[in-house]
Amino acid sequence: MSNAPTTASFVPLQDGDAVENLSREARRLAPSAGFTANAVVGAAEYAEADADRPAFWARQARELLTWSKDFTQALDWSKPPFAKWFVGGELNAAYNALDRHVENGLGDRVAIYFEGEPGDTRTYTYAQLTEEVKKAANAFESLGVAKGDRVAVYLPMIPEAVITLLACARIGAVHSVVFGGFSADALRSRIEDAEAKLVVTADGTYRRGKPSPLKSAVDEALSKDGHTVQNVVVVKRNGADVDWHGGRDHWWADTVDQASTNHQAVGHDSEHPLYILYTSGTTGKPKGILHTTGGYLTQTAYTHKAVFDLHPDTDVYWCTADVGWVTGHSYVAYAPLINGATQVMYEGTPDSPHQGRWWEIIEKYKVSILYTAPTAIRTFMKWGKDIPAKYDLSSIRVLGSVGEPINPEAWMWYREVIGGNAGKNGERKENPAPIVDTWWQTETGAQMIAPLPGVTATKPGSAQVPLPGIAVDVVDENGASVPDGHGGFLVIREPWPAMLRGIWGDPERFKDTYWSRFEGMYFAGDGAKKDEDGDIWLLGRVDDVMNISGHRLSTTEIESALVSHPAVAEAAVVGAADETTGQAVVAFVILRGDAVDSGDTIIQELRNHVGKEIGPIAKPKTILVVPELPKTRSGKIMRRLLKDVAEGREVGDATTLADNTIMQTITDSLKRRK
Repeated sequence: MSNAPTTASFVPLQDGDAVENLSREARRLAPSAGFTANAVVGAAEYAEADADRPAFWARQARELLTWSKDFTQALDWSKPPFAKWFVGGELNAAYNALDRHVENGLGDRVAIYFEGEPGDTRTYTYAQLTEEVKKAANAFESLGVAKGDRVAVYLPMIPEAVITLLACARIGAVHSVVFGGFSADALRSRIEDAEAKLVVTADGTYRRGKPSPLKSAVDEALSKDGHTVQNVVVVKRNGADVDWHGGRDHWWADTVDQASTNHQAVGHDSEHPLYILYTSGTTGKPKGILHTTGGYLTQTAYTHKAVFDLHPDTDVYWCTADVGWVTGHSYVAYAPLINGATQVMYEGTPDSPHQGRWWEIIEKYKVSILYTAPTAIRTFMKWGKDIPAKYDLSSIRVLGSVGEPINPEAWMWYREVIGGNAGKNGERKENPAPIVDTWWQTETGAQMIAPLPGVTATKPGSAQVPLPGIAVDVVDENGASVPDGHGGFLVIREPWPAMLRGIWGDPERFKDTYWSRFEGMYFAGDGAKKDEDGDIWLLGRVDDVMNISGHRLSTTEIESALVSHPAVAEAAVVGAADETTGQAVVAFVILRGDAVDSGDTIIQELRNHVGKEIGPIAKPKTILVVPELPKTRSGKIMRRLLKDVAEGREVGDATTLADNTIMQTITDSLKRRK
């Protein structure tokens, strides 16, 4: 296949699809011969996995991990939907991430390059990180934490976060990380549900150059009786004044730093709980997603190696996700260290102290693998390609995308501007870095759909194919596979190693939430389509599907059509109540920095562009040009707030936004336009 991109084309609406398949992408970008020749994983792994999935995963488990006791059965699926992987095996996650590398002579290899937002840095070798984790394990045990106890973690992106997680895993304690942007009430509900015994936090962190408090939220969360917390360990990060509760509160420096570096890692059962991570529930009560040890570590390690073509001797890897999200668990705290990789951790935001901060970090540490979210990529598009052009990004050889479907034009910008940077006076690489667009969820634990960079001829915007050992399908309302060229519901047909083992304390909710929609299949709410080649395109949450005059349209595809216009940097689409069509398409767009806001002219141009790219049914009834979009600190667009604006309601709760003033900014901007 040629590497030369062609333009996207579009197909007519398909009657009867659960989610309609509006667009078709014709561009193909094959891996270079040189990349394929040196790739870690080849095409043969698909056939091996298809022949016997449990046997395939058993081989990965034994090759990638060190077991203190070998397992006797790869998969026990006798009581679906409750799976057991690597039955009878025992291992220690922290030993696999740290000790064994030191024992194998890799103690001097850098494990973590830490870059703080103010510019402070720390470097941890595998030997140093092992010692820190042993000290933390001893300190936590001295505070009464034992195997099976739960530890709440409320920390910024600093090395102590990874140290804490691995120390818990070493002991066999179950960690429950709560994102540092969540409120005291959210923290309290998670502490109560998990019945946490210890909280590990910091005095604060830095956010866009300003100190941001953390411990005060912990104090508020614990201000009422009835919780189970006995101790709080506090990292001194930004020097903020904190209230102190003698007997309960302990400085990290006085506990962890003073502890012994002697700590023996013991094996835990393969199905021993590793962590709980809470995700939003439709009932308003967060769901405690439970992950166990052996299967989770196997699949995260394998996918990290295969999808990013990891060469741990030479690569420098950077996943920009916060440890408060599952991406920060799987592809910061665990998989890179299991695989003996060198990685970067960065505390701050992309625009602090300037908009080139990420590229500055890549140049400094010679990052070769970058894994980030489409939201960040579209933000960089808005800022313009001149900013990354100032930096030497020639070290980059693989680019990853995670968190939401990526628009084809954002995909191409990422490839050409970031992956094509040769670092010499604006010169471009002959073969830009391949992009691996990954689909997975908190519940799946690890990547499920992604191209392999040395195998797959990629399509801008498509996650493409299930990874080896994964059985994914797109089905209709009745659970039957849809033919190529049609859309429907994304399901997983067979158990996978990193799958969630339940919802903490609520097995019935686990079954009702994920296994009741389609018999024998996992479904967590995403729509998808198969193109004419059978490749998979994610269409976002099914609850983000709009019903326009009886057509079920995906917000993602209309957003992609808008972003394909050269004037648009970002777009968010919602369905607003409409007396005539049931719902009407309302689009919020951010223009690129060099675009001219010509008022009604640009709006009509964008409406016509969507009509041309997709079809008249998808034309937005209303397009609103806004300075910014409401996003959480994980980069998710909060469409419910935009729907409030579109339907003329008072805007709802905006406390989880990265910038809770943005809705007022949007409202003021729209008033000025009117």
